Amino acid sequence: MVLVKSVWFEDKKIFVELNDGRTIGSPIDWFPNLRKGTPEQMKKYELWEDGKWIHWEDLNEDLSAEGFLSFRK
Repeated sequence: MVLVKSVWFEDKKIFVELNDGRTIGSPIDWFPNLRKGTPEQMKKYELWEDGKWIHWEDLNEDLSAEGFLSFRK
């Protein structure tokens, strides 16, 4: 099972490091709720179910590890 180990933001992109060694980056603009957030709000996330989900309470956003592998704009 693919899980998220860490999340960070650079140059209007979100990056996730997965437990299988991959790093995936996507434009923040692809995620409207993240796009509306401040840098402080975007950094305030929780990993749920050992990294199966990324949750931003303040931004009402949940992204899955599997979703980063299949999501296309």
